[in-house]
Amino acid sequence: MANKTKRLTVAQAAIEYLQNQYVEADGVEQPFFAGCFGIFGHGNVGGIGQALFQNPSFRYYQCRNEQAMVHTAIAYARVKNRLGAFVCTSSIGPGATNMITGAATATINRLPVLLLPGDIFSKRSVDPVLQQLENQYSNDISVNDCFKPVSKYWDRINRPEQLIAALPKAMRILTSPAETGAVTLAMPQDVQAEAYDFPQQLFQKKVWHIQRTRPDKFVLQKAAALISAAKTPLIIAGGGVIYSQATNILKKLVNRTGIPVVETFAGKGALRFDEPQNLGAAGVTGTPGAIAVCENADVVIGIGTRYSDFTSISQSAFQHPSVQFVNINVSEFDSFKQGAIPIVADAREALKELDKLLGTYRVSSSYTSTVKKYHADWQKYVDQVY
Repeated sequence: MANKTKRLTVAQAAIEYLQNQYVEADGVEQPFFAGCFGIFGHGNVGGIGQALFQNPSFRYYQCRNEQAMVHTAIAYARVKNRLGAFVCTSSIGPGATNMITGAATATINRLPVLLLPGDIFSKRSVDPVLQQLENQYSNDISVNDCFKPVSKYWDRINRPEQLIAALPKAMRILTSPAETGAVTLAMPQDVQAEAYDFPQQLFQKKVWHIQRTRPDKFVLQKAAALISAAKTPLIIAGGGVIYSQATNILKKLVNRTGIPVVETFAGKGALRFDEPQNLGAAGVTGTPGAIAVCENADVVIGIGTRYSDFTSISQSAFQHPSVQFVNINVSEFDSFKQGAIPIVADAREALKELDKLLGTYRVSSSYTSTVKKYHADWQKYVDQVY
């Protein structure tokens, strides 16, 4: 039997495909996209604009600033623990380049957002178009090429059939705990409105399962042995603790062992502020107790952190002469930072197994007292400020 097709424009096909994308984590299924933020003008009103108008169930939100709409999409993805995202569309030229800052923010902070900037005519039947970047050495370039270094996946849809391969690749990146960030699909304005017989299978409901990677047993045992011998261990809780919903197991682990916790910007809320092991913010904007404990830590356990310069105080935070690192991170790239023992795994699953391996380990009573004093001193200072 011949494959069934559906005749749609590229823009219509893109929106219908996105509407049928779902994610499933821990048995809970939900639509991945909450809708589209957009500002329309030269380059996207006759394609994506029309497609959104014809498909009101894929909700459109009117915006006034391109950079702001990407930042709003980033905030939404963070609140959804990266299990939800927004599409952002703009006209060509400065409308598109206004989204570059947001794209960089999303990629740097590992948060999913899909950008569909309008682009110049693929057929070059109109050249130059309004606000087109002209290059005397090449006609195959536009301002959308600026998105390449700040996108986890980038493509330009110059032919309708290219959409069939590009959309699943975009979704793989957007739903990947390790690879997510900004995805940019540059959409030439003539191609957006070009009709094509797309395979109907492309528009079937697709559920992307979010896997929980388990740690390698040998590496985890090596890390547990290092931590068990530590005198002044420390945990740096990053955004990965929250995204993997590891807050409860983190609380259990540190309450039992007495290991203190400092939080990165993305990791705020990984541990309740009133837990005695929570010393608050780490790094440049850190609390006095957090800075002191980082300085003297002999083993640093990074969980879901990328060790930005704010967290590490430009690599000056850790002053113990024989400090060693253990990193739990779903991203292999981040897990190897600081020359750490790399535990490439989901934070929640790794902490569950690490808690068992640590057995009866607990920090000394003197270290516990020091940590509690730092915590109490900071709480007293905060109360005075309020």
